[in-house]
Amino acid sequence: MAVLRSLSHWGAFRATVTDGRLTAVAPFEHDPDPSDLISVWPEMLTSPLRIGRPALRRGWLAGDGGAGRGDDGFVEVSWDEALGHAAGEIGRVRQAFGNAALFAGSYGWSSAGRIHHARTLVRRFYNAIGGFTDQVTNYSYGAAMAFLPRVLGVPDPVGSGAMSAQSIRDHCDVVLAFGGIAAKNWEVTSGGFGKHGYRDFMRAVTGSARLVNISPHRRDVPANFPSEWLSLRPNTDTALLLALAQAIVAAGRHDQDFLGRCCHGFETYRAYLMGASDGVAKTPEWASGITGIDAASIRALAESLVDRRVLLTASWSLQRARHGEQPYWAIVALAAILGQIGLPGCGFVFGYGSSNSMGNPRYDTPLVGLPIGRNPTGIAIPVARVADMLLDPGGTTRYDGRTITYPDIRLVHWAGGNPFHHHQDLNRLRAAFRRPETVIVHEGYWTATARHADIVLPATTALEREDIGGSSRDPFILAMHKLVEPHGEARNDFAIFAELAERLGDRDAFTGGRTEAEWLRHAWAQISERLQERGLAAPAFEAFWETGYLEVPPPAEDVVPFAAFRADPAGRPLATGTGKIEIASPTVLGFGAPGQLGHPAWLDPEEWLGHPSARAHPLHLLTPQPARRLHGQMDWSVVSQAQKQGGRERVSLHPDDAAARGIARGDVVRLYNERGSCLAVAEPTPDVRVGVVLLPTGATYDPDGRGDRNSNPNTLTRDIGTSELGQGCSAQSCLVEIERLDGPPPPLRILEPPALSSGVRPPPDAAA
Repeated sequence: MAVLRSLSHWGAFRATVTDGRLTAVAPFEHDPDPSDLISVWPEMLTSPLRIGRPALRRGWLAGDGGAGRGDDGFVEVSWDEALGHAAGEIGRVRQAFGNAALFAGSYGWSSAGRIHHARTLVRRFYNAIGGFTDQVTNYSYGAAMAFLPRVLGVPDPVGSGAMSAQSIRDHCDVVLAFGGIAAKNWEVTSGGFGKHGYRDFMRAVTGSARLVNISPHRRDVPANFPSEWLSLRPNTDTALLLALAQAIVAAGRHDQDFLGRCCHGFETYRAYLMGASDGVAKTPEWASGITGIDAASIRALAESLVDRRVLLTASWSLQRARHGEQPYWAIVALAAILGQIGLPGCGFVFGYGSSNSMGNPRYDTPLVGLPIGRNPTGIAIPVARVADMLLDPGGTTRYDGRTITYPDIRLVHWAGGNPFHHHQDLNRLRAAFRRPETVIVHEGYWTATARHADIVLPATTALEREDIGGSSRDPFILAMHKLVEPHGEARNDFAIFAELAERLGDRDAFTGGRTEAEWLRHAWAQISERLQERGLAAPAFEAFWETGYLEVPPPAEDVVPFAAFRADPAGRPLATGTGKIEIASPTVLGFGAPGQLGHPAWLDPEEWLGHPSARAHPLHLLTPQPARRLHGQMDWSVVSQAQKQGGRERVSLHPDDAAARGIARGDVVRLYNERGSCLAVAEPTPDVRVGVVLLPTGATYDPDGRGDRNSNPNTLTRDIGTSELGQGCSAQSCLVEIERLDGPPPPLRILEPPALSSGVRPPPDAAA
């Protein structure tokens, strides 16, 4: 028996290994509030849905042109044959159509480790062989990621702009939390971490500040933390923000000094707020008709912010909607009007309640992976526009002020991600995935994406290899020991790409002449060097590996975003067109995007409860992250299944909406609109606003015609960009209807692997 350590996106843990099997897991000893999600590992390592051998789709072998992807069985083959087919197809497409016809995707959540980070490895591989069509931004906060640097002049104001809980505790009077500060999302962080911080963060915030949860869901702030609930219609946050700003400016209580010194375009924005530019004053009375909040409450909230230290926060989900850039921009504008930006504990933050560690001090923990190199094609699309690209080769889209022409993709290579979880309108994505000539997927489990592949290469999990993990806002750098041998014939992604590179003519172009073990030590040497530059001594690799972790001390001072700029805006200008915070942006206005006014504005989200289409589909569907898994990972585990009924998710809706449809608690219901349908189990609750339903994402897609036998809400969501500014996903702008399902629901087919058979054929020669 041995006790080793490893790491997942939901936390570090200690592992007991007996006779080569993982028999128990225990929390990391320095984690004050560990997640019980770590308990899934013994079960998940031996799941019947693990992929044990390379497999080729039967219809692809027969030349069906992709028609059977997602419905077909597979033939298990040797690694030699599978790699021969994969390298042969990559080489054929390069020669016949050029490297731009290769689309390589990943979303980076397959492993917490940095050396075996699949998104890095797939990009490094394709850059080494001449390039590919890549992706930029992300599904989490893609709209803001692309757009906010234009008006704030910093490269990542979402991921890096959070202040610590201590700063809020010591300096803040009021926290307005748009989208709440949900507990469940603090269970996970990309890259892994050693310390869950939600409980301590919320104790610090609510112990000193008034917290207002502005959300259609009361439990976006848990009941055990004091807060006020302001329930508004989904997608109307911008209207509320405009009205708060209008009321403050109309009363003459705005901070004219800060606006004059540090901001550009306030007078343009003032004209819009007051109705001088369009004839419509954005008063609380105006906003009441949009948000469903009475005007007196809006006006009282505005008055309560004046002469207070105020922090405006927004969850990432707020910008995953049509025109999702606007509420974030309106939050920046309101914080500027209050004069709070650059003050400790005040201003604005995007992401509390969206990921763990966002309220930690900025440790800037150094973590190193493999360099990805340069993409010689120079082609990349916004991540949420995958289906558009596959369905419309040669078509164009506007993004961040420029035009992108979609290449004609002939081969898709996916490693370390599951687009059939992340993407919208899965029926459309399913059609898109049937267009390329070949789809290659690295995967450890029979996910929906693996079932839509032609060549499936079994990949190891994080517990079956050695790595180093952690995240920049967590104090721990963590060793990831190899706990067990790989399942079946599974291989590390690094080894798979190294073999493909060799078959395509140059193994060292990918490996850099190093083995996996040598890259691990090289990464530690770089980490040690960066720590030494900060005056911190790092142990030798062997000592680190034996101890299993290294804790980085907190910074001497809390980082306050924009503090230096506030103190000296002329001497420390921002990287915007004007050098200031752009409440109105000449650059954005110059993009000429339809409907965009160049400043925060109320733009109709098209699918919301104030639109005429709500007559046919009168319920607004919100799709939050799940509480008992990470995205779609662990969906089959006991932990995830415990929150379900009969294998299906619970959909939350108001008791009045349930009663109007003859739906009782525990009924199996069908959610539908013109795009598709899925099944769920009714969970009436007064904690959800009337007219709103909540169905978590991540249930494994089990298509049946245009419906989903399972509970994946992305069969219903609209696959359209937030706008030309950011082209993020618009998942939260979705109308549906619900009905009780008469009769038993169809059985789920995704709890078993697809039909598998064995086959032996000589591998094809790879075209270099």
